[in-house]
Amino acid sequence: MDSFWLVFISCLLLIILLIVVLLRHKKLSNELDNLCNSLAKDGEQSSLTGVNILVKFAFIKQQVAELIIKGRQVEQDKLTELDNRLSMKRKLAQLMPLDKGSLVLLDIYRFRYVNDLFGFNFGDELLKQMAARVKSLSPDGSLIARMNEDEFLIYFESPMLASQLQQLIDKLQLPYDIFGSIITTRVQMGHLALEPFHSDISTMLRRLDLALKKAKTHDIALAEYVLGDDVVQLREVSIINSLAKALRDGELYMVYQPKQSLPQGNCQQVEALMRWQHPQLGSISPAEFIPLAEYSGMIDIVSQWALDEVFAQQSLWQKMDIRLQVAVNLSSQDLRNAGLITGIKARLEQYELTADSLSIEITESKLMQDLDGAVATINELRGLGVDVAIDDFGTGHSSLAYLKYLPVDEVKIDKAFLDGLTIDSRAHHIMETSIRLAKGLGFKVTVEGVETYDVMQVLSTMGVDKIQGDIFSKPIKAQELETRWHQLSTASYQ
Repeated sequence: MDSFWLVFISCLLLIILLIVVLLRHKKLSNELDNLCNSLAKDGEQSSLTGVNILVKFAFIKQQVAELIIKGRQVEQDKLTELDNRLSMKRKLAQLMPLDKGSLVLLDIYRFRYVNDLFGFNFGDELLKQMAARVKSLSPDGSLIARMNEDEFLIYFESPMLASQLQQLIDKLQLPYDIFGSIITTRVQMGHLALEPFHSDISTMLRRLDLALKKAKTHDIALAEYVLGDDVVQLREVSIINSLAKALRDGELYMVYQPKQSLPQGNCQQVEALMRWQHPQLGSISPAEFIPLAEYSGMIDIVSQWALDEVFAQQSLWQKMDIRLQVAVNLSSQDLRNAGLITGIKARLEQYELTADSLSIEITESKLMQDLDGAVATINELRGLGVDVAIDDFGTGHSSLAYLKYLPVDEVKIDKAFLDGLTIDSRAHHIMETSIRLAKGLGFKVTVEGVETYDVMQVLSTMGVDKIQGDIFSKPIKAQELETRWHQLSTASYQ
């Protein structure tokens, strides 16, 4: 065998070994194919001099070196020059079973405001300095990666105590000089101790994310993953995954809570409330599954289902000569749905209902997230003749200055304002002032959570239009409302 073929075979063996390492990067596989094809074509040539063989070998070495560099770049965060998520997961996999040391996930508190206030160049520089500081403060043998925009993952070979992690946080929160501006930033951290909680990589990263989520939820600097933290998340995942099936299989249903009109004392409106009887999890409160539906992007199908149920029920009640208005809770995300207005209009025509048979309730805090868009949609709803109410009035974070711009018909005052109403002069004054404010702006007023006659009497003297609570009726199914309709519709306030 001549020298060319020895070199050719040696190069091929080298490339084959590299393929095993490099083929995990899809972007490099095509380049490897091109290189091998080039070598095969050269091998078909009749003769090559020794000089040509050396030149070709040098070319191969250069190509291999470039491929290795590109392989490293694929696993490197370009901004901070740290490992990226892909590289970190690969390196952690090589260390499995990972049953010693600590995993830490740190996050820059409200980092997006840095970009909003100072610009992306400023934010990028902060990330680069933060990465450099994390690297300088981490012991030898640590693995560090930028996981996404403002999250960094650190693997410590030795277990980290809470005091050590707090010292790390304190040092990371020392001032930074960004283009001549001195700024400080908060850092929040989730910690997973590997000895008691090691598992597969996906589970460990999920547990670490739960620890950071706990720190953010409780607004603290450091949170540890503890046994049982998975339970809540697994329940949430189960709820999200079974929601569509629950709608299809009839696990969700509607109940209706009558509201008592004052001073007449009768019922002219009910609020439609969703209930979910899960075959394994039991009764699930809408306070739990509605936020999950919003988070997972499924709130639209839930709201559309609720509207279908309410319109169909209203049609049946009107045929039974049960005349009342039904209030439906909608999400702020529903207000951004371009098909909301046309959908309601189509249902009104389909079921031959008048628009005043429907009222839409929107939570105040959610309303303020996109005030301009919400106002436009509310105006369209009212243009159809549909009433709109602000739910949980007074518990949101809105400014009183915005209230004059809200084109709504009604406000619902939260039951939290009822605490101490009959015995605390300040509570009495707050409630009376809130009612007077709403009335002065032309809003009707409903108070939720009324349970005693004394509270109802006080509210009546303050000019409340409707009360909602157990003193009048708990939420009931449609059939029970039909049975009790004569009593509800003829009740009188005394």
